[in-house]
Amino acid sequence: MSDAIADAKRALRAELRERRQLLTPQAREVAAAGITEQLDALIATHGATSISCFLSTTTEPGTREFVAGAVARGIRVLLPVTRTDGLLDWSVATPDLDIAEGMFGLPEPVGELLGPIAVNDVDLLVIPAAAVDRTGMRLGWGRGYFDKTIGSMERCPPVYAVVFDSEVLDEVPSDLHDQPVSGVVTPTQTIVLAPARR
Repeated sequence: MSDAIADAKRALRAELRERRQLLTPQAREVAAAGITEQLDALIATHGATSISCFLSTTTEPGTREFVAGAVARGIRVLLPVTRTDGLLDWSVATPDLDIAEGMFGLPEPVGELLGPIAVNDVDLLVIPAAAVDRTGMRLGWGRGYFDKTIGSMERCPPVYAVVFDSEVLDEVPSDLHDQPVSGVVTPTQTIVLAPARR
C-alpha cells in the first residue's frame, strides 16, 4: 500500500471515529432500532437462514438487538472471533450469549469456536465498516480481517457493511487487497451496490 493511501485511510478513520464518539445515547438507540429493522428486512429479502454478523461496540451502529432477535427466530448467526494469525474463527450465537473482550478490545462471543471455513456456509455476511463508497469499496478499521475473509471465500454470498448514514461517501481510499461489498445498511436505508470488481 502506498504511503499516500495509508495516510488518507488513517486520516479518514480518525475523523469518522471522532464523529462516532460525539453521538448522543439517544442517537445511538435510534440508530440501533433502525439497523435492526433494515437487517430484518434484508434477511427476509434474501431468505437467509444462516448469516454472519458482528457484535457492535458502543460507538458502532448497534447490531446486538438484531442478533438476539434473529437467534430467537431460529436464524443461525455466526459471530467473529479474532485470531493472532489475521484470520477469524466463528461462534454460533445463542439466546444466552456470553460476551467477553476480544484481542483488540472488541466484544466477542464466548463459546465453542468453529474454524475460519465455517463462514463458507452462510447465506449473507453482515460486517462492520468505517465507511463505504458508492462503488462498494469499504473502509475498515485497518486490521484486514474481513478483507481476508471475503477474499478467501470460494463462493462469497452477498456482503453488507453496516455504517451510519453519514458514512456512505462518494469515495474512500482503497488499495488492491481491499474487498468491495454488495451493499450497505444504515439506520434509515439498505443500498444495493454494484461493487467494482478487482
